[in-house]
Amino acid sequence: MIAKYLLITLFTAVGMEFVAWFAHKYIMHGFLWSWHEDHHKPHYEKEGFFEKNDLFFLVFAIPSMFCYMFGSFTSWRSLLFIGIGISIYGLIYFLIHDVYIHQRFKWFKQLDSKYSRGILKAHGAHHAKTTKQDCESFGLLVVDNKYFKSRKARQQAESQSF
Repeated sequence: MIAKYLLITLFTAVGMEFVAWFAHKYIMHGFLWSWHEDHHKPHYEKEGFFEKNDLFFLVFAIPSMFCYMFGSFTSWRSLLFIGIGISIYGLIYFLIHDVYIHQRFKWFKQLDSKYSRGILKAHGAHHAKTTKQDCESFGLLVVDNKYFKSRKARQQAESQSF
């Protein structure tokens, strides 16, 4: 029984990367761009610590909360572990996106691994556009292999594809 709940939690946490990718591409850069737009503004244009984009925390926290409640107080115990998986992904997202990438909290500055540099490059490419359209790299933890290459190697590969 414990193995089942661990698998549900792990599967949910991993699956949330794809839910977050979909939400980012089609919801945040779609009909809820009005919430997400300020996240793409340069830092000097922002008016304070919070962004409208922070409302997406609730978009993901509310289903997790319901899973905790229904999984705890009904016979659908698996829902509790789905809620835990969503929360684990939320914590990872917060630490990578808000703490590491955007430095909203100065807890750690620079991780130095090929993977962390790839995440930074992919996120930088996403934020290179300040508009709703033409963005790339909507994921956080799963990014295209091209971001693990040097800038020179990426530019060479892009020029050869034309």
